[in-house]
Amino acid sequence: MSGDNRRVDTAPTPAPAPAPHPARPAPAPLARRLAVPVVALAGVAAAFAYVGMVDPNEPGHYPACPLLRLTGIYCPGCGGLRSAHAVATGDLVTALGANAMAVAGYGAAAVLWTVWVVRASRGIPMRIALRPVWWWSIGAVAAVFSVVRNLPFGSALAP
Repeated sequence: MSGDNRRVDTAPTPAPAPAPHPARPAPAPLARRLAVPVVALAGVAAAFAYVGMVDPNEPGHYPACPLLRLTGIYCPGCGGLRSAHAVATGDLVTALGANAMAVAGYGAAAVLWTVWVVRASRGIPMRIALRPVWWWSIGAVAAVFSVVRNLPFGSALAP
C-alpha cells in the first residue's frame, strides 16, 4: 500500500459567537422617573397659589416694572403678575386683557409639562431642541407684541 489515502473531512469551524451586548440598565421605577416633573409642577402651583392669594392689583405687594416706571413703556412682561392672578382665580378674560402673551406662555408651559410627564412615564428623556429660527421667531413675536401694545391702536393689549 502506498501512502495513506485516508480522507479527512474537515468541517468548517464555526464563527465565534458575538460578544453579548452590554445589558441595558433596568428603567428607573415610575415614581422616580416622575419625581422631577411632579416637583416642577409643585413649584409652579405654589407660585400661582401665592400670586392668587396676594393680589398684584393692590399696590405695595410686588415691585413695579422698572422699564414702565422709568420710561412709561410696557415691556412684554408687563401685566404678567396680574395675568397670573387672574388665571389662578379662574378669570381667563381678565388674564388675556392683562397680558395675552403670558397666557399663551402658560398654555405652552402646560403642554410642554404634559409631554414631559408622558415621556418620563415611558422612560424617554425630555429634550427640547429648537432650531435658532424658532428662538428668533419667539423673540420677534415678543418685540412686536411689546411695540404694538404701546401704540394707540394696540391699547387693547396694554395691561
